[in-house]
Amino acid sequence: MHVITPSMLSVGFSVAPPALGRVGREIPVDAYYCLSFFFGRMAQALVRWKNSLSPPPPLSLSSWSLTNITHLCNWTGIACNNGGSVSEISLPGSRLGGTLDALDFALFPNLTCFNVSDNNLEGPIPSSIGNLFQLRLSEFGASQNRLSGELLPDFFTNWTKLVSLQLMYNFLSGQIPPEIESLTKLRYLYLGNNSLSGSIPTGIGSFKNLLQLDLSSNNLSGQIPPKIGSLTKLNYLYLDNNSLSGFIPTGIGSFKNLLHLDLSSNNLSGQIPPEIGSLTKLNYLYLDNNLLSGTIPLELGNLTFPSLSDVDFSENSFTGQLPPDLCSGFALQYLAVLKNYFIGPLPDCLKYCSGLTRVRLDNNQFTADIMSAFGVYPNLVYVSLSNNQFVGNLSAQWGDCMNLTNLQIDGNKISGRIPSELGKLSQLRVLALSSNELTGNIPDQIGDLGELFSLNLSSNHLAGDIPFSLGKLLKLSYLDLSENTLSGSIPDELAHFENLLSLNLSNNNLSGNIPSEVGKLSTLQLLLDLSHNSLAGSIPSTLAKLTKLENLNLSHNNLLGNIPASLSNMESISSIDLLYNKLTGAVPSARIFQQAPESAFIGNLGLRRNTTGLSPWGRSCKSTHHGKKILVGVSIGASYLLLLVILIAVILRALQWQNKLLNEEIKRLERHEKFEQIIWEMLGKFTFSDIAKATNDFSEEYCIGKGGFGSVYKAKALNALESGNIPAVNFQSFENEIRMLTEVRHRNVIKLHGFCSMRGCIFLVYEFAERGSLTKVLYGGTGAVELDWGTRVKIVEGVAHAIAYLHHTCSPPIVHRDITLNNILLESDLEPRLSDFGIARVLNSGSSNWTTVAGSYGYMAPELAMTMRVTNKCDVYSFGIVALEIMMGKHPGDFLTTLSMMQTSTISKNPNLLLKDVLDPRLPPPTGQLAKKVVIIIMAALACIRTGPNSRPTMHFVARELSARTQAYLSEPLGSITISKAIEKYSN
Repeated sequence: MHVITPSMLSVGFSVAPPALGRVGREIPVDAYYCLSFFFGRMAQALVRWKNSLSPPPPLSLSSWSLTNITHLCNWTGIACNNGGSVSEISLPGSRLGGTLDALDFALFPNLTCFNVSDNNLEGPIPSSIGNLFQLRLSEFGASQNRLSGELLPDFFTNWTKLVSLQLMYNFLSGQIPPEIESLTKLRYLYLGNNSLSGSIPTGIGSFKNLLQLDLSSNNLSGQIPPKIGSLTKLNYLYLDNNSLSGFIPTGIGSFKNLLHLDLSSNNLSGQIPPEIGSLTKLNYLYLDNNLLSGTIPLELGNLTFPSLSDVDFSENSFTGQLPPDLCSGFALQYLAVLKNYFIGPLPDCLKYCSGLTRVRLDNNQFTADIMSAFGVYPNLVYVSLSNNQFVGNLSAQWGDCMNLTNLQIDGNKISGRIPSELGKLSQLRVLALSSNELTGNIPDQIGDLGELFSLNLSSNHLAGDIPFSLGKLLKLSYLDLSENTLSGSIPDELAHFENLLSLNLSNNNLSGNIPSEVGKLSTLQLLLDLSHNSLAGSIPSTLAKLTKLENLNLSHNNLLGNIPASLSNMESISSIDLLYNKLTGAVPSARIFQQAPESAFIGNLGLRRNTTGLSPWGRSCKSTHHGKKILVGVSIGASYLLLLVILIAVILRALQWQNKLLNEEIKRLERHEKFEQIIWEMLGKFTFSDIAKATNDFSEEYCIGKGGFGSVYKAKALNALESGNIPAVNFQSFENEIRMLTEVRHRNVIKLHGFCSMRGCIFLVYEFAERGSLTKVLYGGTGAVELDWGTRVKIVEGVAHAIAYLHHTCSPPIVHRDITLNNILLESDLEPRLSDFGIARVLNSGSSNWTTVAGSYGYMAPELAMTMRVTNKCDVYSFGIVALEIMMGKHPGDFLTTLSMMQTSTISKNPNLLLKDVLDPRLPPPTGQLAKKVVIIIMAALACIRTGPNSRPTMHFVARELSARTQAYLSEPLGSITISKAIEKYSN
């Protein structure tokens, strides 16, 4: 190839032009000069764009220089075609900042691939990107006559050559420019994971050659254009995680080659068009988290090919039955239809899908016989059939699903015995069979489930003794056997539960004494409920060892004697209930007893609040004085009649004033009726009274936690006075904020269903995360084992994506303000859910400045102490602390002190602090790919906790790094990587 120097570009060529065209064909001189000039213009355009980037680009772009034009085709990320023209600009994951505005796309007519994904680019997509086919010949002084017809070389032909446009994982905003429709040869268009808004261009149907289209995770709204059906060659279509509305267009049936279809997490409504049955090559179908309704079209049964593996219809309003041939291809691996209104039996073909790994059918109205509806699934990991109308007996074949970790069939009408074969499920962590009609004994084999974390057999008809073998479940954290007919005594072996957080044996026929060994359950925190049994004897003083316990219920038994004074040391108790026993003596004067309501002690004949002679709680409230009954006659003379009239007038006046206030209050309530009821309008499945009933009118018994903004039940009750005393005039703005939060849709953000206002309180209703907070799991007895490195990596990545979604996808952005382990909840499969997002900000949105520090001590960014101003970089800092805590197995407070010293002049004195030495010592060091992931998390966390907020990365950048960069930083063994080197490498 001929070498072009900068001097040649300015003064012209002094040598004869070579033949760069096809063999046997020479390029006209004018065309050659034009080519050479244009070659230099491309270099100038690239350097101009590089210089516009902010912050300055990394050293990897040092080759981009006008002093290095002779090697343009060897510049980083640049590739040329045979004619010497730039054909590819590929810079994914290069930490580029700034905009695309300064890049003159018109100077790259032969560009086939433009890939700047995984960067920090912001601003709009320039409309000039559609000018890739517009070559401005006049700028080169070339003769239009000499550059026409047969004389035109390949360099200038087929100007619309762009095949791949990849801009995903950036911060691009604004609308998708309609000029993009000019790129008619596109085959790959990736714009996902940005902040693009507006509608999908109606001319998108012009991309006749498009194979893959990704517009996911943006803020796109409006309808899916009907002309999208013109993209008949599509293999992959991702429109998920937007705000698209309207119907699914019928033209979708023209995607005969479609493999993946993801329309989840939008606001799509109406029915699934039957044309979807024409997608006979489909592998993945995700329509979950929309407003879709109607029945699933029978045409989906046409998808009998052996490739349909994933189907998700969850969280819509679908009705009717599932198509009988939905899974007749027998290749189904993932089926989720939870939270709909499906009825009837399950498709017969389901029992033959031996490749199933996850099945979610919960919260519907299926009525199948559970014995015949399911087969043997050797690969099954997770199954939830909760809250349906399944009948029949549990099959012993469930014991053949050897990979099963979750088996949840609670809330059905299952009868018969619990099969002993379940004891073979060596990987089982959650077994939930509550609220059924099960009978017989609890099998001894349940004690063989060594990995079991949660066992719930409550609300059945189980009888017999509690098996001693349950004491072998050393990893158990939740045990609920309540509301059965279990008899016998409480086994001493239950004291072996080293990690138990909640124990509920209430509403049975248990007898004997409360074992003193119960005091050995040192981790017991949430609940100890032995109420409604026939337990006798005294309350063991060893209960005082349960220093973490929050709720204690021993009511409705036959307990005798005094309340042990040692129980006064249980300072963590928030609810205690001892009513209807045979307790005597004085109630201890400690806070936990004196603050308890009177109702906690009634029904104990000999029990007194103190020793001053007050009546015992067991007696009637009527007076016990016996004396002569005296009839007193009152004579009202004329002098008192006037006084009586005046008194009546005063009372009537007071009643009128009271009625006036009442009428004003009624009008105020009517004005805010919509506010009061909004949660029920959005859900339509339950009412406020349902929640009040389910929580026993928000009884402490159902309280699972307390925070700075209220108490947590299965709804979160926020007292308006405690939450900023939101006045009526601000109800509308508060409603608008909450409505925005209810539209947050991300798999790692806890779902806020809605809210209402009753009884002077604001009630927020979230979905329930079964495993509770990450704090409890990480610091529980099995935290180290259960949270292995792979699980911890998954949790950190999920939280990072959740925060990035709140910061960069939500409009307006949501700043969390309080990212801690307590606000990261875990589902039964340990999938993280970020909770309490934005609530503090919303409640204080009317304030001009913060009056209290936002966030939790130990997680707050250092600049808050000086400015008291919350920004998204405060969230970044908190995330860094949380990520380190998860990887270290403890709060990194001491490590931060060491790190601060290393970042001063003392770094040379302590260069050998190894990264592996800060990892959780309860786990063996990670190896292989997991080691790479762990190293990247530590490096990202160190960048997030930099002192200066502007020096911290964005969460969008961090989330992308954790997902994409898995090979860059482990060129040496994990054991030799130092913390200082980790800081240095991540900064480059």
